[in-house]
Amino acid sequence: MRKLQKLAAGVLEEVLAGTALHQVLPGRLQQLKTPGERGALQDIVYGSLRQLGRLDAWLAALLERPLTDPQLGWLLRVALYQLAYTRAPAHVVVHNAVTAAGQGWRRGLANAVLRNFQRRRAEVEKIADEQPSARWSHPDWWIDRLQAEYPNHWQGILEASLLHPPFTLRINGRHGDVATYLQRLNEAGMPAHQTGPDAVTLERAVPVHSLPGFDLGQVSVQDAGAQWAARLLDAQPGERVLDACAAPGGKTGHILERACAKTAQGASVGRRAPGGCDVELTALDVDAARLARVQENLDRLHLHATLIEGDAAQPDSWWDGRPFDRILADVPCSASGVVRRNPDIKWLRRPNDIAQFSAQQAVMLESLWRLLATGGTLLYATCSIFGEENDGQVRAFMKRHAQDAERCPLPEPLSDGSLLPNAEHDGFFYALLRKT
Repeated sequence: MRKLQKLAAGVLEEVLAGTALHQVLPGRLQQLKTPGERGALQDIVYGSLRQLGRLDAWLAALLERPLTDPQLGWLLRVALYQLAYTRAPAHVVVHNAVTAAGQGWRRGLANAVLRNFQRRRAEVEKIADEQPSARWSHPDWWIDRLQAEYPNHWQGILEASLLHPPFTLRINGRHGDVATYLQRLNEAGMPAHQTGPDAVTLERAVPVHSLPGFDLGQVSVQDAGAQWAARLLDAQPGERVLDACAAPGGKTGHILERACAKTAQGASVGRRAPGGCDVELTALDVDAARLARVQENLDRLHLHATLIEGDAAQPDSWWDGRPFDRILADVPCSASGVVRRNPDIKWLRRPNDIAQFSAQQAVMLESLWRLLATGGTLLYATCSIFGEENDGQVRAFMKRHAQDAERCPLPEPLSDGSLLPNAEHDGFFYALLRKT
């Protein structure tokens, strides 16, 4: 455990210095030998970042004066997280953290802080509850923004953002239905329940390769909220489709799965030849390494798309001039709706980042609109819950395109386009735009 604590503390230190978690954590995981150790490190790091505001407040309340040793501070935050949020025996957590702290005053201070937390926990919990950034473990500016935009829902949004994310699967309709797959999961000792038209959520996460049919492409891991994208885009056989910003390929695969199922249904009544998906899909991404992940996902699903490395905001460098019938514009955003899966985001984002994302989104939306055929539809999508990136962006676009665009109604629970994070799905925004 001592090594886990020191590795976790090192990850937190690098992340809070400004490096994204996905760039730091893999190297630390490689230093561990067993899947169990790697899983434990990941849980400690993600959990500590989710609750970092609270850990900061606890540590400040337990110290008599500001700590001058940053490394010791991160180690103490990790140990406090373990004491409060894990099942690790308290005496083991304290002993290993004290030993990892080193010699002399560091060892004594670590022991005093952690022992005091155990004795004074109710007191320091109360102190933390009186500070919004500690109570909700989000930056103050983030909390203020949610209160202004969601006066009736901001607390629920913050509570959901502190939860462990659900482990949700997307059932490939080419290979079966939800009811059948739920039965397979039950027989495999993996309790689950349905959370969407094609979605099931397991009671606890498992290694993906242990899932029935995963390696055969019969099921994929994808949040239930993200699964709305392919359903709303509703690509039809015979159409030309663009998935802009496609990596890592979850939505790409779902679009093709649904198109293949429709092609098969058409073939069964003699409308189309059997085999294939009868949809021409282009998957675009600016990052070649991430585009490789799209190909890996398609290979596992036994599906095909044309993969292009390119910038959605600069189509002249890659577009062949043929219009698309449907476009998924899953644009870069603040990712404020998925912070429980990416808990470093809330600590690395700054208030002015939102305006910068909004400006980038507007450019991309205009560029992609040129590629859409008359009568075609573009699905604007974000994993943000901030209005400037969502409804505000779409309203501004509609003002600029009053003569050639209409906003299509969406089904429940998406009547206003927003999916706020809750226990069953992350936060997303969708707007379906038709070129008139």
